[in-house]
Amino acid sequence: MTAIASHANARPGLNVGAMLKEAGLTALVALALTFPLVGLRTVDVGSRLTITTRFDEVLISVLLVFVGRIGLILTREGHALPVLVVSLVVAVAAWFAPLPSEILRVITIAGAAVLAIRAVIAVRRDRSTLSQQERDRAMDRLGARVQDAAMWIGPIAVVFAIALPFMPFASRSVVDIGILILTYIMLGWGLNIVVGLAGLLDLGYVAFYAVGAYSYALLAHYFGFSFWLCLPLAGLLAAFSGLVLGFPVLRLRGDYFAIVTLGFGEIIRVVLLNWAVFTGGPNGISGIPRPSFFGIADFDRRPPEGEIAFHQLFGIAFDPMHRIIFLYYLILVLALLVNFFTMRIRKLPLGRAWEALREDDIACTSLGINRTNIKLAAFTIAAMFGGFAGSFFATRQGFISPESFTFIESAIILAIVVLGGMGSQIGVVVAALIVIGLPEAFRELAEYRMLTFGMGMVLIMVWRPRGLLAHRDPTILLHPRRSARQQQADSEAGA
Repeated sequence: MTAIASHANARPGLNVGAMLKEAGLTALVALALTFPLVGLRTVDVGSRLTITTRFDEVLISVLLVFVGRIGLILTREGHALPVLVVSLVVAVAAWFAPLPSEILRVITIAGAAVLAIRAVIAVRRDRSTLSQQERDRAMDRLGARVQDAAMWIGPIAVVFAIALPFMPFASRSVVDIGILILTYIMLGWGLNIVVGLAGLLDLGYVAFYAVGAYSYALLAHYFGFSFWLCLPLAGLLAAFSGLVLGFPVLRLRGDYFAIVTLGFGEIIRVVLLNWAVFTGGPNGISGIPRPSFFGIADFDRRPPEGEIAFHQLFGIAFDPMHRIIFLYYLILVLALLVNFFTMRIRKLPLGRAWEALREDDIACTSLGINRTNIKLAAFTIAAMFGGFAGSFFATRQGFISPESFTFIESAIILAIVVLGGMGSQIGVVVAALIVIGLPEAFRELAEYRMLTFGMGMVLIMVWRPRGLLAHRDPTILLHPRRSARQQQADSEAGA
């Protein structure tokens, strides 16, 4: 802190008073947030609840916010090098110094690492002197490069996903987290058709997720259908529900459309909750059949009479991980099929019409495109993919209830699409790893886990409001765009 202050005083043009005022206001906001969330804690003692205080952790948290804000201000004003040095020193000191709790140690090291990364970027590219518009253009160029590199990033990621269950660190929990992340990647790719390509704000996507899950559960419960028969039926029923909803509401625009989709999601949840005779109501449906190995073998140690077990079919020892690994590959294949379909349809007239609708619906209409039909197609296809994911969720859990399909699920899926960059397939993968993977990986942080996650989401959206890899160029161009270097060479040749 002393090194930063002395360096700040040595550099002319730095308003130390304004810097301290801004950092103080930030620390004050942090105090208002951490005092009730961190400073006060309810503890169950015997048969009653008591409140314990942790004001030392509040004080340290506020101090960290104050120092971190000063570091960001100095980086912004062109003093990135001393910020980098001090950040590295703080990270090393936090690693070895005694702190009141391990949570504060993790937060201190993470905060120092963020400051160090920000300072390295500023030192290397001199971005501390760039305007916000120039920073946005630089991030757009980064998103374009990532999209161009998807030709080799995608296959590498697929190979890693295929090999993950057999890696040395792939325990049961790792594979379970992988299944969860892939499920949300599939849901994100499905919603990306509506939000990213067609430009429609859908706040009720969880409704189609619920329709797919309950379609499989009810068909299996009342008619004894297998998973492989119910999987396409669940997708078709979800698509039909999207078609039924789409006809009356897709003529709406903007906020009105978003409100109607939000209402539809709540209607589905309330129906499932109150139609107890048919859906089980709040008790849900349990005993949902697990998928077999393509109807050939079962994954139980002792399968029913007349059926063969998976380990007997291949002559291997029984292992309960066989079912988990099969489910992992099943959701991986489903997600890759959704991605393949989306990438192919973007180059077809329907996909190009979605992009035109996203950019300017009035111009889209002037070209003779039926906006209602185009919106309906996006809504129906996205609903079908949500139904497939819901069917997998039901067979994976073995139990579903209306509480699994609340609005927060729609918000998480939408956050994945927006955070990754609307329209970006790779962005959805990156955002799913951040939104779903990181909270699961840092579950040891206990009650601080979601608080840290929320702070990270706010920082990312402040830093990159349009998403991490937002890139709005059309999928197909009439004439290839020339690079900035080619345009500069042409202008010099003309001069």
